[in-house]
Amino acid sequence: MAEYNHQGEVGRRFAVSSILLLLLAQTASANWMYLGVVGVTPMLPQGDQEAQNVSTASAVSICQHLPGLVQQQVAVCQDHPDAIKSVSAGARRGITECQYQFRHERWNCTTTHGDPDVPFGYIIKRGSRETAFIYAITSAGVVHAVTQACSSGNLTDCYCDMSKQGLSTPEGWKWGGCSDNLNFGNQFARQFVDAPEKEWHKKDKKFRNLMNLHNNEAGRQVVGNLMKMQCRCHGVSGSCELKTCWRSIPPFFEVGDHLKEKYKRSVQQKPRRRRAMKGRRKKMLVARARRLRNKRSRRMRIPAGKSELVHIHNSPNYCKRKPKKGILGTSGRVCNKNSSGPDSCSFLCCGRGYNTKAVKYIERCHCKFVWCCRVECKNCVTKVDVHTCK
Repeated sequence: MAEYNHQGEVGRRFAVSSILLLLLAQTASANWMYLGVVGVTPMLPQGDQEAQNVSTASAVSICQHLPGLVQQQVAVCQDHPDAIKSVSAGARRGITECQYQFRHERWNCTTTHGDPDVPFGYIIKRGSRETAFIYAITSAGVVHAVTQACSSGNLTDCYCDMSKQGLSTPEGWKWGGCSDNLNFGNQFARQFVDAPEKEWHKKDKKFRNLMNLHNNEAGRQVVGNLMKMQCRCHGVSGSCELKTCWRSIPPFFEVGDHLKEKYKRSVQQKPRRRRAMKGRRKKMLVARARRLRNKRSRRMRIPAGKSELVHIHNSPNYCKRKPKKGILGTSGRVCNKNSSGPDSCSFLCCGRGYNTKAVKYIERCHCKFVWCCRVECKNCVTKVDVHTCK
């Protein structure tokens, strides 16, 4: 009877999860990045063999009904159901870092546009430099989270990178420890994150899809370029007679810092177009068109470094509130009167001026220990001028 109740509970939870996912799936315009906003339904608990079979079947169904995934992403989800949690964590990591990097600027990387299935709303649909940063930072987040999950033993499909384990180097140290498996992280991210853009580009041949693919790769390249070498010394009294070293991924804030610098230098690209051929005979036009189709992908390549960000549209005006486009404007934002950067009142308020309000902060101060056994503190009042954009 206990076994029956356990399986019944598993089935009940699966049914509830499936209903919720089916409701979410009604949003046809969903993007996989929403997993970083609303999370992903937890996989069912592992138990005996029959419960595992139920869990495997539920994972397949959940993957099929997650909104916004193309067929290739569904297949990757079904092959690596545990990794989808890392996808969600990576997207969330990217969105959080984006909001930190732009916290003081006119566009502050907000995702609140009314529809949680389409994070960033209008901005994600426009090919601006902000869009380039979004694609790069979320792609980097997925690589970072998946690679980290590998090294932590949270994924059954990958392990540490042991390819150089025990090998000696001319410098006298040996490879050892647990190197982060960046190869698996990159391979998984290319299969999952790039899948929609590859599918849509194959169908419509849009330059915008190439832009997104390029920025996805740029985010992954930055993670790889920032890999760190860590070493441990061995020997008598720490003499470091022998040293073992391994490679590890960087803290994610370093990835965010580098991508923010690349955002500032983002290069605007436009697809190269050929002039229409007029006055040619039909047979020549057909032959020329065939050759052009064969060279189409070469003509649409983006001439920029793999780790550089590119965009195709100018950034919109973030000063004024435009609810239909999800632009919140800067009215009411806190600004810094004494700054000369993007958080300055002159820049952030877009020339509209600012309001100043004195705010009182009461906090405990001058604390001392009284024997025995309590701490006595005074209340200190601090007045601070807070400036907000008109």
